[in-house]
Amino acid sequence: QNEDKWDFVLVSDIHEMGSEKEIKRKKFLDELSKKGFTIKKIEDTKLFYGVRAPQHIFWKYQHLLTNPDSRQQNSNAQQDVPTTTRIRVVHFILQNTVTSDLEKLHDLMKKKVFEAAFPLHKKEEITKILKKKWARWRVLFKEQPIEEIRSYFGEKVALYFAWLGWYTYLLVFAAVAGLATVAAGATVFSSSQVSKEICDANNTIMCPLCDQNCSFWVLSDTCTYAKVTHMIDNEATVVFAMFMAIWATVFLELWKRERATVATSWDLNGWDDEEEELALQLINNPQHEPQRYQHSYFRSTIVLILAVLMIVVLIGIAHALVIYRAVAMALFMQSEVNLLSKHADTIAVMTGAVLHYLTIIIMTKVNWHVALYLCKLEKPRTFSQGENNFTVKIFIFQFFTNFSSLIYIAFFLGRINGHPGHYVRIAGHWRLEECHPSGCITDLFIQMAVIMLLKQTISNIMEYLIPWVTHQLRKKKKRPKKRSMMLGEEEEAEDPCKKQWLKNYELNEVNVFSLFNEYLEIVIQYSFTTIFVAAFPLAPLLALINNVIEIHMDAIKMMRLRRRMVPRKAKDIGIWLQVLEAIGTLAVIGNGLVIAITSDFIPVQVYKYMYSPCTRQNHTGMDCSTGYINNSLSVFHIRDFEPHTKVLPEFNGVQIKECRYRDYRNADDYTYTIQFWHIFAARLAFLILFEHVALCVKLIAAWYIPDVPQKVKNQILKEKYEHLCKELSVTEYSTEV
Repeated sequence: QNEDKWDFVLVSDIHEMGSEKEIKRKKFLDELSKKGFTIKKIEDTKLFYGVRAPQHIFWKYQHLLTNPDSRQQNSNAQQDVPTTTRIRVVHFILQNTVTSDLEKLHDLMKKKVFEAAFPLHKKEEITKILKKKWARWRVLFKEQPIEEIRSYFGEKVALYFAWLGWYTYLLVFAAVAGLATVAAGATVFSSSQVSKEICDANNTIMCPLCDQNCSFWVLSDTCTYAKVTHMIDNEATVVFAMFMAIWATVFLELWKRERATVATSWDLNGWDDEEEELALQLINNPQHEPQRYQHSYFRSTIVLILAVLMIVVLIGIAHALVIYRAVAMALFMQSEVNLLSKHADTIAVMTGAVLHYLTIIIMTKVNWHVALYLCKLEKPRTFSQGENNFTVKIFIFQFFTNFSSLIYIAFFLGRINGHPGHYVRIAGHWRLEECHPSGCITDLFIQMAVIMLLKQTISNIMEYLIPWVTHQLRKKKKRPKKRSMMLGEEEEAEDPCKKQWLKNYELNEVNVFSLFNEYLEIVIQYSFTTIFVAAFPLAPLLALINNVIEIHMDAIKMMRLRRRMVPRKAKDIGIWLQVLEAIGTLAVIGNGLVIAITSDFIPVQVYKYMYSPCTRQNHTGMDCSTGYINNSLSVFHIRDFEPHTKVLPEFNGVQIKECRYRDYRNADDYTYTIQFWHIFAARLAFLILFEHVALCVKLIAAWYIPDVPQKVKNQILKEKYEHLCKELSVTEYSTEV
């Protein structure tokens, strides 16, 4: 019984009597006592103060926030305030209690008067259930106990896990489709004419990949890559990209239904964020004046300019990575080490991807501070408004951090680097890198694979290890030494609260952003899973494996490694829904662009229907893409090389006059051929068609699946009807009397 009494525990160092910190601490605790709080002090290596709020505070809360019609029925329901509500109310009052020096708990913590304030993990039936059914590795594929999570951590956390569970469940379908696409690529399309031609091209001599001491090479060297590329770059990918655009919409629509069901069963439809905050302010201070809405165009402009500057910096970092790859490629090519010079392009891409991963980690920290600073400039009115503003900013910054390099690889790489004899150079010296000889989609595939694998494995290991290690260290550090007993001294009885408070204090601290971080991580992962999925069909599978582990890792962190979160109420996942919808639209655009611009799908189709042997005579038994490779390579005369290019004109003992490169240019003056413009037009036409069809299908799916299930609508209707009937009978009764 004794343990359960305390709502919150405040921890402070033991300060000297009469010191400034001690006086400030006493002032704060006196303010709480004036409000009727019970305070209990336990001394150990630190001072622990247990606080318990008086019952009348919760009665006020219930009275202010209960529906008027449910008030008459249960006037005796004043005893049972859920623990989550108790903690939330007490937390609000602690944070907003002002001492006579006009300082709040937040200021006192900055000045090290108090070190921590947290609600307790208590030994109750529900903690046992959660630890058994949820916060352990053995129950990986079991359903989550959402109701129990709600009654222990509050609605906000419960909704996060409900959403994550739902997303993971639907990822199964996307993962199966992705696997099917790769399988189709490996079987049906493995014998494709295009890769066969590359593998047979023993006599096609290609132009050197660098300026100094690079030899010519034969197209058939890239045979293995061509096969791999064709596994992800074929007709099946187009269907899969379309499928993923629809999947993203269906996922959100089904989630809206799920949320509506949950919100109704938890009776959240009438609940309002702002109203609760006002009620809590009034309970804390009856003279409280609400802060009015304000909007300053000047402030918004400043925030906008700073945000744009930040985005420019992030894009600049992506450019730096591009320059790194170009320079690294040139240096590796000239290296004495055979391994480096032979695989220079792959090594440059791989190290580039690792560097990209490191910039992501560093910039995440920077973005965080910038977004917080911008939010302070905006001066949001309420906490939830501030949270929404912060979410949008951090997401946009993180999006550019994660994706600007991928966007470059997908849409610019190999398209802006000129042609032999006239290359675009960085600082007039280094050639910009080109696409991989087997097609640009290979580069995107490698980059996506490296980032997703690194991001998920390393991030998950760190996410679990860091809290676990810090918890173990805190345990060792915080345990006091047992005092040796003096002769004849009676051992005083250990306070039952002391052990529990100490145990909670040893756990890692949580803050407002603990849940936010989890959301951000999954939403960025969702972007990877949908936006460039055409180049990496295995993304949903990796995301699925990650999420199954993530759910239980988060659960173990919350139950066993961290202090209890302050339960927050919410009726949906907030602004994240709009962010997910934006990603859904970006996914349509991104995948359309990948197929139209990055992949070789369109050039092959144009060749088949306009330039192949099939168009000239009727070859029924012939593959229409025969001769595509030869057609897609332009001819370059060696005499036109730039003067400073050092190339060995001999290759395998043969004197070489001309070499080939990937582009559609004339052999005499190197201008674009008519076929280049045909392909360009076809790419644009496909892009417009794909996006319009995909967006129409998205709209139809959104219309077809109602946001709120019939059952829920009928239940709300029934409640309204009963309420009105009751009101009517009351008025009729009073008029008769």
